[in-house]
Parts: sequence; structure tokens; C-alpha cells
Amino acid sequence: MKEIRFEDLNVGSEMPKLVKLPIDQVQLVKYAGASGDFHPLHCDPAFGKKVGIGQIAHGMLVMGFAGEALTNWISKKHLRKLSVRFVGMTRPGDVVIVTGKITEKKQEGEQYIVWGEIVARNQKDEMLLSGSFEAARLDTSGHK
Repeated sequence: MKEIRFEDLNVGSEMPKLVKLPIDQVQLVKYAGASGDFHPLHCDPAFGKKVGIGQIAHGMLVMGFAGEALTNWISKKHLRKLSVRFVGMTRPGDVVIVTGKITEKKQEGEQYIVWGEIVARNQKDEMLLSGSFEAARLDTSGHK
């Protein structure tokens, strides 16, 4: 993958869309094992039904998708900050679509900085997560 450079990014530049296949029970169980989060809302469909909200995916799984989309676009070595807010529930069967764009760009001395927004939605266009990011040193002068 060719590393993106500061000169390639402008206000309004869009991140390549990341589409994650429908979330299924196996993925939720695997994520629970990896994260240690075995809350029954994530792992037991009957529990979710019993409490009246249904089964939901781990919010941090969706945040991981957002991070994956961002670092597929801008190298993680340049990423300074990723901040997100969970705004909707992700459910088994949901396809998660992550998009983002640059909202500000500037140069401070030899350092180049971009700021952007990132959003995750499901196949029904319901927002699941919104956030922002900052990346720096995406220059062309040899600074890495």
C-alpha cells in the first residue's frame, strides 16, 4: 500500500470506505474472548431479549473497525489522536460502513497536521459511532 502524503490530503478529502460483512454470533464470541468482555448483552441472545433491548455488538469492536479504516488510509505512525463517541447500537446482522474525511489542514514549521472526522453507520444508514482524528508529519520533505 502506498503511503499517503500530506500533499495528497486536502480539506474534504475522503477516506476510502471500509465495509465490514454482517456481524455474526461467531465474531461476537471471538471478540469477547480477545477482549475479555463476556457481558451477556454481547454473547447471549436470550439475555438481550429478556432485558428488552436485544443482543448488541461490543462498542469497542466497532471502534476497532473505525481504527482499521483510518490506519488503512493514514499510516498509524502519523496518527496522533482518535476520539469516538458511540451513538447507536450495533446488532448481529449489521453491516458496518466506516467513512471519514479531512476537515482541516495546516503547516506549523516543518510539521504538517490534518484533522478529520470519522463515522460508522449500518446498512440502514443509522449512525453507530462518530469521532475525530488528528495526524501529523505527513510531509514530503523527508521527515517521517
